[in-house]
Amino acid sequence: MEHGNRSRGGLSTNVHLVADRRRRPIARLTSPGQHGDSPRFIPVKADQADNRRKKGSRGGRPPSFDAERYKERNSVERCFNKLRQHRGVAMRYDKRDRIYQGAVDVASIRIWLRDPVM
Repeated sequence: MEHGNRSRGGLSTNVHLVADRRRRPIARLTSPGQHGDSPRFIPVKADQADNRRKKGSRGGRPPSFDAERYKERNSVERCFNKLRQHRGVAMRYDKRDRIYQGAVDVASIRIWLRDPVM
């Protein structure tokens, strides 16, 4: 969503990405960078985690860390490197969010065309 004349593309835009093990983009979400590093995926606050732990199974989702799953983060980082090979994505020339999202989408499509599913 664009807000008037405010720029949501540009140098401070964050791209949140899901990638497969072959380093191909699956889904992406952009957010304005001036709102913090990761406003869409804020970590659980310590007091909330403590309260959930006290409640046990009644406390909702348990805070956890999966070391094997964390290792797969490398796939996302390498996917970002592939996206950054496209100048429009790397340099963030676009001033509007929708246009920048389009540049990321076109770069993603090109990555998929180079490495299709077999």
